[in-house]
Amino acid sequence: MSYRKTSLTFIFLIGIVLSLMAFLSYKSDTTSIIADNDMPDAYMETVNAVIIDKMGNPSLKIITPRVLHFSKNDTSEFIDPHLTLYRQSPEPWYIAARFGRAQNGISHVIFWDEVTMHHAADMKNPNTLIKTPKLTVNPKEQTASTNDDITLIQPNLIIRAIGMTADLNAGNVKLLSAARGEYVPDA
Repeated sequence: MSYRKTSLTFIFLIGIVLSLMAFLSYKSDTTSIIADNDMPDAYMETVNAVIIDKMGNPSLKIITPRVLHFSKNDTSEFIDPHLTLYRQSPEPWYIAARFGRAQNGISHVIFWDEVTMHHAADMKNPNTLIKTPKLTVNPKEQTASTNDDITLIQPNLIIRAIGMTADLNAGNVKLLSAARGEYVPDA
């Protein structure tokens, strides 16, 4: 009888030790996920944010239905972002896409899936619309670039090219390769 009690006690202790090990293993896995910062630390819905410069003038505006923020690399992910970049010209650049990601705050913003850039005509530049699948924007430097296909549309002109760099403040767009233009007369 004593052998039987000892065996049952031993089996019971082994069960407790195995259960405790499984619990601690699960808890450490959960902790490593949180420590890796793979989960968002904040989210916002219906965002309409304006960033102003030192002089109190708007420099950037972002409108998006949802933002997820990740503490790792200070990264934010946007759904249907609409970015307005104010510049020296009275007409800002408008950038829209299905998705976006800002890294290191807003120093580096990547847009992808149905990206459009639009600038209304001003004293120096004609009305301009640029379409591309992916675009990188540096708001502080007021630059944009892509290595993907682009379509640039201006009055009476459609240009297709591969890649571009743009100085958004000056309104200059440099096409990188395989540029082909088409004159489109008024109807």
